[in-house]
Amino acid sequence: MVISSILDYAHTLAGRAIDEGGLAVDATVGNGHDTAFLAQAVGPSGTVVGFDVQEAALTAARRRLEAEGLEGTVRLVHAGHQTLVHELGGTERGEVDAIMFNLGYLPGGDHTVTTRPETTRQALEAGAKELRHGGILTVVVYTGHDGGEAEARAVEAWVSALPQNRFRALSYQFSNWSNDPPRLFAVEKRGDT
Repeated sequence: MVISSILDYAHTLAGRAIDEGGLAVDATVGNGHDTAFLAQAVGPSGTVVGFDVQEAALTAARRRLEAEGLEGTVRLVHAGHQTLVHELGGTERGEVDAIMFNLGYLPGGDHTVTTRPETTRQALEAGAKELRHGGILTVVVYTGHDGGEAEARAVEAWVSALPQNRFRALSYQFSNWSNDPPRLFAVEKRGDT
């Protein structure tokens, strides 16, 4: 296909920003797909820090990472994404190549446990500060659950309010899809400021 899926495009953008030996954050580990992608991208000398509030998600991610031989570069944290600033070490602060978010609920898990606009906004604000110049933050928003539309509006408002002299931002979605199609927001911290 010529047009990338939402998740593939998020990976493409994050991959462009990640340097071998770099630092990446998976703000919502889920089943570990993005965590494994980020671990491959940073390579054996890099670091990935992954966050999730559900132990089941971290367990699934550990299994995936072990199966792919990637567990050595990943630090998994049993906490919400809004705590990311507290989990980054002193030398990691302001040096993050890429931060990836997948909002909503854990596929195959408890659908009543979801990301929420207030903690997501905290995480986005903290994450934007921790990006290095040229770093990127990707947010895949799913709206087909209670609170999903409100969270999408909160993310869109946050992205739209970013100063263009410090950030470049985009929104990517399929216009002809029905049934609550996901949407990607991407924010690049400008290197010329």
